[in-house]
Amino acid sequence: MQVFKFGGASVKNADAVKNVASIVKTYAKEPTIIVISAMDKTTNKLEALVNAYFYKQGSVEEIFNDLKEFHLGITKILFKDPANINNEIENVFVEMLWVLEEEPSFTYNHHYDQLVSLGEVLATKIVSAYLNENGITNKWMDARGIIQTDNSFREGKVDYALSETLVQTQLLPELKKTNIVVTQGFIGGTSENFTTTLGREGSDYTAALLAYFSNAERVIIWKDVPGVLNADPKYFKNTKKIDELTYHDAIELTYYGASVIHPKTIKPLQNKNIPLFVRSFVSPAEEGTVIKESEKRINVTSYIFKVNQILLSIQPKDFSFIAEDNLSAIFSLFSKYNVHANMIQNSAISFSVCTDYDEHKIEPLINDLQEQFKVLYNKDVQLMTIRNYDNEIISKLSENKIILIEQRSRNTHQMVMKEE
Repeated sequence: MQVFKFGGASVKNADAVKNVASIVKTYAKEPTIIVISAMDKTTNKLEALVNAYFYKQGSVEEIFNDLKEFHLGITKILFKDPANINNEIENVFVEMLWVLEEEPSFTYNHHYDQLVSLGEVLATKIVSAYLNENGITNKWMDARGIIQTDNSFREGKVDYALSETLVQTQLLPELKKTNIVVTQGFIGGTSENFTTTLGREGSDYTAALLAYFSNAERVIIWKDVPGVLNADPKYFKNTKKIDELTYHDAIELTYYGASVIHPKTIKPLQNKNIPLFVRSFVSPAEEGTVIKESEKRINVTSYIFKVNQILLSIQPKDFSFIAEDNLSAIFSLFSKYNVHANMIQNSAISFSVCTDYDEHKIEPLINDLQEQFKVLYNKDVQLMTIRNYDNEIISKLSENKIILIEQRSRNTHQMVMKEE
């Protein structure tokens, strides 16, 4: 059996859904679990909805109606008679209204997960119904009843033992009946029946977990690129496709922020030696990239460029040294707010951290840090990571930039930069 994962770009409109159906019909001859993300920019719109609801930033009604019209517009194109699927879609929006009609009574992160998770539910209902209508029999399943997590909203920690049991006892029996199961990426559920999410872009991780729990033979992630590239084509010209990666190299690249694969994806697959293929939904017949156990390490130069970063400089208020007790307090607060360090650097009296800027996490983190430490920060900085670098490449990429901090090891060079 195998696991397919389709991201938002692969189901961005009606034509894209038809293309997914074509790929499934051609390449899902064996039992296949299909993991699907929210359509196009739905997650961004749902995040705007959460902000409008929780912080009164924008119109809840306008965003809600826009989301509803978008999804109903797709069903109008896809289905000869969309009445049944539209009832399903209406039910999801009713679920959304149950949250929106009440004043916020939980944390931002809690409300975020209850609302933003519904993008995946909407997408899978539409795709599953379209596949069934076109002769590709499948079973729709709710991932919230399969992937079980704790109450760490926006960063749910998976209960591996319970989730594996649920996959084995609930999902796999359905897969035997229909050959195809369609479910959601990114989302899970708690023992109290609350919804959690697994971290932004977490659908890859869902696919890896389902493969691990079901002992799948392979995972295929269908992307709008021909495979894993040595750089993001949004920022770099003349990118190169990497035909083969070891698990180790893939973990390194995703750890430093390579956006083609979610960072948590590789380890479950490595633990059971399940190969991961990254292939193009635009040209599905092409081979793409395979990630597997191998002695073959990559030597091509790779560039990972992260924008919307913040550089924090944390200093003891009494100008004492940064010692183990300080570091323990700092990392405890980073863990509390689920803030992940993309680069760290330590000096005698200062500890610097570069991380993604998320105001809902960073602002309360800074407030807590300031109770014990002096905190300085630079917003809107960029983090450049170069694997297999040379000095000429570093000079070229840092031209007309102010380098705030940098680090280099044998294979990796990192620079936190801002425009001059």
